Amino acid sequence: MFSYSSLLDLNRMKIGIVGGTGGMGEGFALRWCLKHDIFIGSRDVTRANEAAKQYMVSARENYGNSMTGNISGEENVRLSEICDLVILSIPYESTESTCVGISERISPKCIVVTPIVPMRREDKGFTYLPLEEGVKSAAELVSDYIRPRGRIVSAFHTISEVKLKDIKQSLAVDTFVCGDDQDNVSTINSLIGEIKGLRPIYLGPLSMSYQAEILTPMLLNASKRNKIKHPGLMVT
Repeated sequence: MFSYSSLLDLNRMKIGIVGGTGGMGEGFALRWCLKHDIFIGSRDVTRANEAAKQYMVSARENYGNSMTGNISGEENVRLSEICDLVILSIPYESTESTCVGISERISPKCIVVTPIVPMRREDKGFTYLPLEEGVKSAAELVSDYIRPRGRIVSAFHTISEVKLKDIKQSLAVDTFVCGDDQDNVSTINSLIGEIKGLRPIYLGPLSMSYQAEILTPMLLNASKRNKIKHPGLMVT
């Protein structure tokens, strides 16, 4: 199987965040811009540029001259053409339309990361839709539209965006990683290792991603009912 990671300069990557104007996008941008070039994606380029400027101010305040990367804004489809790695920081219901939009134009060398969770909030709490309604896991849905399957890696499902954005704070949690290509998984693991206090735990091939995704509604329910702020998971 061809590995996209063989084409990458891991010391300075172009990382695109589709839906990057949200909290997770901000957190990833602030954590990785120290040495990589980050592209904040949105359907609205003006909105993407405004968010990128705000993130750059925060990054400069924290990193100063030690920061060698950059943060800029870009339209989602264009972002997929120029980046080495793209994170789909979007809700499950936007997965199909987003993937269709970028599938024909995504860079041949690009690795795609899905932290997407198919869930819904109900009176009884947060539920996992593949279990409740029989829909596909997010990783499987992404793989229906983004080919080949080996470029897709699943990760970051149980990370608190509040803690991720606080770059002075160590996360002190694990994240489960799924993927079919071990070299591409290793590339993502290297990026995970650059985030202070975050440890990658390999769970298995992409088909096992549902086991990681389902932990998000579980954590949210535990957080709400037990008044636990910004919970995470660690395997000990």
